[in-house]
Amino acid sequence: MAKLMAEPADWILLARQQWHWRGQARPSFAAPPGPGQVSVWDFPRPPRLAPDVREVVVCWGGIEVARTRRAVRVLETGHPPSFYLPWDDVDKALLQPAAGSSFCEWKGPAQYWTLLCSDRRLPGVAWSYPRPLAGAEDLADRVAFYPAALDCRVDGAAVSAQPGGFYGGWITPELAGPFKGEPRSEGW
Repeated sequence: MAKLMAEPADWILLARQQWHWRGQARPSFAAPPGPGQVSVWDFPRPPRLAPDVREVVVCWGGIEVARTRRAVRVLETGHPPSFYLPWDDVDKALLQPAAGSSFCEWKGPAQYWTLLCSDRRLPGVAWSYPRPLAGAEDLADRVAFYPAALDCRVDGAAVSAQPGGFYGGWITPELAGPFKGEPRSEGW
């Protein structure tokens, strides 16, 4: 089992306080959800971790990288969810640690992963939180994938990538936006 990080430092608590939108009220620019949809502006901040039993499949150039019905979605205000898949349901032989790191004020320090197969490489296409902050413990033994360069599906429906190169949210048909990462969304 992965070890959790200690209590958040003051700088992390200050970073958490910067967020204006926290899911209590939808901003005026949010699109109203259609039938069967939910607004990403109703998602909370801090994010909520939600188990998802739909079949999630990640493929790369015809190679199945992962398949699970045990995903955990991270639901965060303004973002399409990121799907975190149990390492046990991922072909770990296709992944190797990648350079770089980042820090989320809600989830902790991220480790990045590169997909490898024969002479093909897809650098930094996945990330994990092996030592998550309190509240994100369920992510400790999971990995998430950026969907832009992959064929990701949720119950057979193709996933679109969240706008912007940094974000790893999965846009599925049941979501209404707009989504963080779109032009002029820096202040969200």
